[in-house]
Amino acid sequence: MSPDQPVFSVIIPLEYHRGQWEQSWLGWVSQTAEKSLYEIILVVPPDFTARDELRALAGDRARLEFTASEHDIGLCAFGATKARGSYLFFTESHCRPEPDVIELCIRAIDEHPDWVGFSCRSVPICHNRLSEAEAAIYQADIEFGMKVHPWRKVLDQCFVTRRDVYEECGGLREELGHFAEWVLAAAYYARGHAIGYLEEARFHHYYIGEIGELKKFTLDFVEGEIRYLSEGRRDPGGELLDIPAEWSAWYEDDAALARNALNALVRYSLTGRGWKRPDEKLRAFWRWATTALFGDLGARMAAWLAVSHARTVLSGLAVFGSPAAIARWLRCYIGALIHQQRLDCIRRLRSYSRSPAKLIGDSVLGQLGFHGMESWAGYRFCWSEPEAAVRIKGAPGRNIARIQSPGLRAPLDKIGVHFYLDGANVASSAVTIDRESYTLSLDLPASGVAILAWACPVFRGAGDSRRLGLAVAAIELRAA
Repeated sequence: MSPDQPVFSVIIPLEYHRGQWEQSWLGWVSQTAEKSLYEIILVVPPDFTARDELRALAGDRARLEFTASEHDIGLCAFGATKARGSYLFFTESHCRPEPDVIELCIRAIDEHPDWVGFSCRSVPICHNRLSEAEAAIYQADIEFGMKVHPWRKVLDQCFVTRRDVYEECGGLREELGHFAEWVLAAAYYARGHAIGYLEEARFHHYYIGEIGELKKFTLDFVEGEIRYLSEGRRDPGGELLDIPAEWSAWYEDDAALARNALNALVRYSLTGRGWKRPDEKLRAFWRWATTALFGDLGARMAAWLAVSHARTVLSGLAVFGSPAAIARWLRCYIGALIHQQRLDCIRRLRSYSRSPAKLIGDSVLGQLGFHGMESWAGYRFCWSEPEAAVRIKGAPGRNIARIQSPGLRAPLDKIGVHFYLDGANVASSAVTIDRESYTLSLDLPASGVAILAWACPVFRGAGDSRRLGLAVAAIELRAA
């Protein structure tokens, strides 16, 4: 292959170099492989301060590409658009390759024609007690991904891929931060592409061992995770990504929805119905009342306290503690931090009126008082609780809402459901009931957004301890 068409385009983003970029550079120019086999692309962010030193060091042995991006993932994605090689080689500027890496990669391509890409081995560089604990945690996670997990094989410290497959799978998305690695790995797997693990090709990865930097990294990952989930995309591989518990409970702490569920409970109770279990009714009342008053404040305060406690203990242990204690509390801190950051990210999305994906209809912006999706008797649906509320969006003025509800507990006209729109009773004359749906004539405000709530008698399924209300397959809205 000619020098203008190298096999590899080595892409090195110069953000987050941790003072190691010169060592990384020396590792690449010390490769034993023929230099015509690879090109080096140094992608420079706008805040990189050592530009003169970089130009002098690189000379004509690398291409410098300048971009406005300030994130490693964005720099890598930009570098990929400038690459000439048939294989992209992504790495980080705080990672130093051993001299035989390119040779081993050439051999791997010949020996594993089924691989469209592969990750290399990460060897930790530690310089303080916290970096040792950090490395132990992340190295265990890397080993699990490379050797056990079915698809989480993309490691941006040292990832080689055919360029055409990378482009086919959508590439690295800067707006997802480091969560983009998981999205890309899932896309490869969903399309049937095999990613290998080249353990003999070694990179030395520098762990910084600073609590503040660890916090920034987890926030970057979590923000990307929540942003991806909020998009509701149905790209290949999306179904492989785990849904965090915080996301599944997106609207469980929505105060406005809780107020409407509480209103439905109280108004329905005043009709004299549903008082067979007053203790149960009282528990439901306090549940909705607490959420209506405090929203997600309790959950966020508990998360903040857990993070603060873990960080305080970890800071002390980093100076005086045993390695085992540091490792244990670092795991506690990371877990608490991720939980808190997920809650914060979801709260910000909620304040922007962004809605999560895969609710019970495109017109539904939020829902409260629902159990998970399930399938039975050929239907896919979710049970509501006896009190439930949904935030709906339609055209201003008169709308027709259709609640698809398979009559799994009884014929719909026998259940005795009361509906409420923004706290006001929906007259029975505005409700039409057929075999598998409720059709409601509703007047929506100028914004087109309102909260529809309902209350009905409790239903108990056989061997099911849940408080069940309506079986809801979908909610549709159209202008009248």
